[in-house]
Amino acid sequence: MSSRGSHTGPAVSVKNLVTHYGKKQILNNVSLDIVPEEIMVIMGGSGSGKSTLMRYILGLNPPTSGTIEILGRDITTLSEIEMYDLRKDMGVSFQSGALLRSLTVGENVCMPLKEHTKLDENTMRIMARMKLEVVNLANFEDLMPSELSGGMIKRAALARAIVMDPKLLFFDEPSAGLDPVVAAELDDLILNMRADMGMTIVVVTHELESAFKIADRITILDQGEILMTGTVDEVKQSTNKRIQDLLNRRPRQEEIDPEAYLRRLLGEKDDDPDAFGY
Repeated sequence: MSSRGSHTGPAVSVKNLVTHYGKKQILNNVSLDIVPEEIMVIMGGSGSGKSTLMRYILGLNPPTSGTIEILGRDITTLSEIEMYDLRKDMGVSFQSGALLRSLTVGENVCMPLKEHTKLDENTMRIMARMKLEVVNLANFEDLMPSELSGGMIKRAALARAIVMDPKLLFFDEPSAGLDPVVAAELDDLILNMRADMGMTIVVVTHELESAFKIADRITILDQGEILMTGTVDEVKQSTNKRIQDLLNRRPRQEEIDPEAYLRRLLGEKDDDPDAFGY
């Protein structure tokens, strides 16, 4: 049965999520609700767990404990076939774009349609062109990814992510590696898509200017825990030192544990999850 029926309640609901990579705990008791048609930005320093949180929301890894509901369905209990069906309502735009370089732009955009539908080739090409129009890449369908600029690759990846008209759109670092003008254009595109298509959008980013421009609410993670979730103004006005350090780009001052430092030098295992780029 398709997941494309009506759903009331949060578009995404994470409850008491705990995750590990091996023996290292990465997320600790994370709870978060994302309401329909909002733009939720997830922020945090390197190693905070923001990208890990997105991976688990996407169902790419099973959690240690806790629940993750997407459009009312607990993905921790779904079968592989049920998860496959649910992903028809989820679009993902990766940081690198992840376009297949052996395919044209149009062929890349058509990939989800080939995977999930039985549409004829001509209909798929028309749908791909429509989404390329949305991201301002009309008439670029026959180019190869190697012929595109960094910003164009991001937009082509976005066209592929929305070609199935998903209810949920996930962005991983949309502005990374882009110059300020192109990054601003992408921010406008995200806002316009939410307005025109009624999507719920989740963005992982470290770009403060972009986050403040597009977010309805911001969730800030630190060392695998949520420091706060709030509006842009609420985040800016927070008195939490770690949040203000992040907003003002102040380096975190950490006390060095001599014994842990010696263990690292000796190549022994360390139980600090922040040693990884999660």
